[in-house]
Amino acid sequence: MLSAGLAAGVLVPLGAVAGAAPAVAAPAPTVSCTSAQAGLAAKLTKDITAALKNRKGTVAVGLYDRTTKTTCTLRSTTSFDSASVVKATVLATLLWDAKKTDRKLTERESDLAHAMITTSDNAATSTLWRQLGTGKIKAFLQAAKMTKTVPGADGYWGLTRINAADEQKLLALFTAKNSVLSDNARAYILKLMGKVVSSQRWGTPAGAPSGVAIHVKNGWLQRSTHGWRVHSIGAFKGGGHDYTISVLTHGNSTMNYGVATIQGVAKAIHKDLTPQTPAAQRYVPTDTPREAFVAVPGS
Repeated sequence: MLSAGLAAGVLVPLGAVAGAAPAVAAPAPTVSCTSAQAGLAAKLTKDITAALKNRKGTVAVGLYDRTTKTTCTLRSTTSFDSASVVKATVLATLLWDAKKTDRKLTERESDLAHAMITTSDNAATSTLWRQLGTGKIKAFLQAAKMTKTVPGADGYWGLTRINAADEQKLLALFTAKNSVLSDNARAYILKLMGKVVSSQRWGTPAGAPSGVAIHVKNGWLQRSTHGWRVHSIGAFKGGGHDYTISVLTHGNSTMNYGVATIQGVAKAIHKDLTPQTPAAQRYVPTDTPREAFVAVPGS
């Protein structure tokens, strides 16, 4: 297992420097929303903030609803270890690369992609990561304008550094016509994200009304610093809305604590966007997290 090492440099506290003024703590980041629909931004800001009240750890949120031109952000540029959320990027890179040579995925690639997304298979991900190489992954990230996403080194794809802003850019490519991914590629990605096994459909789908189509990819990982990273990205369509949600967290004491934090945010968002349909708790978190450790590169 990879150790979380610290740099050996020594920092001198400000207070130890003669004559230095005491450091003033920066104000905590706050939820910021805008919307073309009257009153919606204020409601989302209030309800997401309330959902996060007294929650421990660091939480980043991204929301975009294409229908009402609504955007919400919280710590959109804060960086997190990706865990298995990066698997959506791996699939997008595979399809983007195939498009450049106008070829379809092989049967082997299709099988690996299906396992990687629907059951979050680590071995399949490692195989595709090695096949693509970080060069192609970096080229895709550049094409997608995901400028702050940094692929994990030495095959450790689960330690790719991501932020909510870039994950929202990725979801935008999945959900609207663009020059990076073909329409067929987008449909294929959403199809697989819509077939994730039930035990992994927690997180951003929580509270989604039954008439809303759900596409999700989650990730979870425990390390010696920042406790559990628990993330969920999702695309949703229905109830008169077309929206994407990214919630990234670390500093959680347990996996389920992080899941509960994400689901509190998700429930608030679904309720505010689709209030005409009573929301239901459709999924529960798995009690057997199989992605608890960063995948070790194959020999």
